[in-house]
Parts: sequence; structure tokens; C-alpha cells
Amino acid sequence: MSKQINIVDLLESAIRAESLRQKAISNNIANIETPNYRRINVKFEKLLAKAMESPGSVDIKALEPETYQPKNTPVKPNGNDVNFESEIGHMIKNNLRHEAYVRLLSKKYRQIELAINLK
Repeated sequence: MSKQINIVDLLESAIRAESLRQKAISNNIANIETPNYRRINVKFEKLLAKAMESPGSVDIKALEPETYQPKNTPVKPNGNDVNFESEIGHMIKNNLRHEAYVRLLSKKYRQIELAINLK
């Protein structure tokens, strides 16, 4: 049995997740020299997959990304685990995903507008 997913809601949720992820990455970079600072990340894709696998309907609008500390990265002598190169890589990947979601959402809105204007 397949679930009905509103693509607009899905894209809006993904954009919210990528925005939160961008803030987390920025925060990690800002605290690169802060003693005992542990990097944060955002969990969204796993939450989405879990929601999709669950029985019943899925309210994508209610799906909120969560921040967490992975604690699986090497810790420097000052207790900090932020790696600048890694964070820049995450930022680039995040930016590309965010841009793709925004473009898809824009295209979807244009399709809706065209459908309305055909009347």
C-alpha cells in the first residue's frame, strides 16, 4: 500500500531541515576553537524514512528536524571535535540540497499557477 504524500509539504519540510542544518554547521564553525565544544548535526532523513515506513497516514508538516551531537568524530586535546574542512564539505552539500529543493518547490508552484490560469 503506497502513501499519498503532498510534494509541496515534503519540499517545505526538507527546506526547513536544510535551513536548520545550515545554522548547525555555522554554529560548529563559529565554535571551532571553543574548548569542549562538540559539533551538532541535524536528523531529518531518518525521521522521514521512519514516518514513511510507519502504518497509517503521514503528516509531513508535523515532521520536525532534530539536532543532536554525533560524538563519533575525533576529539582534539581541547575537547573540541569540529573539523573545519569537514564542516565546509557539509556546508557545500547542504547548500546544493537546499538550492535543489527551492528550485523544485518553485517549479511546483509555477505548475500550480499555470493550471489555475488555464481556466
